[in-house]
Amino acid sequence: MEEIIHFYHTNDLHSHLENWPRIQQFLLERKKWHQDVKEEVFVLDIGDHADRWHPFTEGLLGKGNVRLLNEANYDYVTIGNNEGITLPFNGLEMLYNEANFQVLVANLYYQNGERPHWALPYTIYTTKQGTNIAFIGVTAYFKQFYETLGWKLTDPFEELAIQIEKVKQDADVIVLLSHLGLSDDERIAELFPDITVIFGGHTHHILHEGRIVNKSMLCGAGKFGMYVGHVELKLKLDSVPVIRNLKARLYDTNELPEAKNEKELIASYIHEGNEKLDGFVTELEEPMPVDWFISNKLIELLCESLREWCEADCAFLNAGLLLEGLPKGPVTERDLHRICPHPINPCLVTLKGSELKEVLLQSLNEEWPHIPLKGLGFRGKIIGKMVYDRVHFQKETGSLTQIFINGKELEPKKNYKLAIPDMFTFGHFFPEIRRSTTKKYYMPEFLRDLLKHKLSKDHVN
Repeated sequence: MEEIIHFYHTNDLHSHLENWPRIQQFLLERKKWHQDVKEEVFVLDIGDHADRWHPFTEGLLGKGNVRLLNEANYDYVTIGNNEGITLPFNGLEMLYNEANFQVLVANLYYQNGERPHWALPYTIYTTKQGTNIAFIGVTAYFKQFYETLGWKLTDPFEELAIQIEKVKQDADVIVLLSHLGLSDDERIAELFPDITVIFGGHTHHILHEGRIVNKSMLCGAGKFGMYVGHVELKLKLDSVPVIRNLKARLYDTNELPEAKNEKELIASYIHEGNEKLDGFVTELEEPMPVDWFISNKLIELLCESLREWCEADCAFLNAGLLLEGLPKGPVTERDLHRICPHPINPCLVTLKGSELKEVLLQSLNEEWPHIPLKGLGFRGKIIGKMVYDRVHFQKETGSLTQIFINGKELEPKKNYKLAIPDMFTFGHFFPEIRRSTTKKYYMPEFLRDLLKHKLSKDHVN
């Protein structure tokens, strides 16, 4: 006797809803197809479905994304860092109030150690033929960010060891929803051979036919809804179910049939979000244009606001953060979201003068303004020129001679407070900043919130 179980999975959609109507159509058709022939089928999302760069997600604070998951009849989801740390505490706390699916996050707690009422560490589903499937979820270990927002996050590997021990006696199949990334998924497969399938996300990896590591099948469907994944599990049913066959594949959404009213649906997501972002900010008597290669008033205001918000000695950021300028006339929250869509927070880092000098010299790299940048919260195209507040470079005959902070020459042994976009603390931009243990992240506010505060406060003209 044999049982066939199907899993469909998405990950890291990042609110790229241009693919969503056909994804939803495909999932609903497939689910009905399998159910009609009495085969078990589950639809899973592995996190970062929501991303606040899109007005639909920004305007509805992610609840629209939950509605879309409901409409596509998802069964289980875990959260990614975009759900977890780009929403304020109450935003995440209320995000899944209307969810028709189960949220699984084993390593997230309230600060008092209790689990969120809207999430389970695992669940065990018993199929019609008696097979017990344990579903477990874990999310990326951004401990400092979760704590800043008021949550408690535990090490996902330690949590997995606890949860697998709880379920392995009762479960015939263990399925993991992992928003940790491919290298961590590979490590999990080596450490926890009881896991049958690891559905992965976070690093946007593409595994067309899955990958067997140790005894586990690893899966990943890329990003932005470019693919939908499918795993078919065949079990031989004896006294204990035994895996007979396990195969994975990805469906390219560009090759899926166009959904009914697809273009109208995609436009409606944008329209619905924009309607929620009509709050008035200020009135401009003159336009404020933006140029990624020339310092301008609008980016200078943002840099000044960044320094003020963080109560820093100085600040710098990249002009590419502002995608467009602002026209003459009324400015709304929609305008600020359009020109600065990034889920990027302010950050304060304390550096010795000698370290600050190295950072500032590195920021003058003439190649940087033209470099394309993807990820780290940045939703623009290129880095653009660096813009400074209370930093002055004095040159003689083309060579750098001195750096001044707030009008005074930089002192190598003095401590300075530097305000920056948080993306400069990641990657390989500035080694001195990355190594620093004095970083303070301001959350949940984004850079556009600082710009809104500055424009509405000063009524800049």
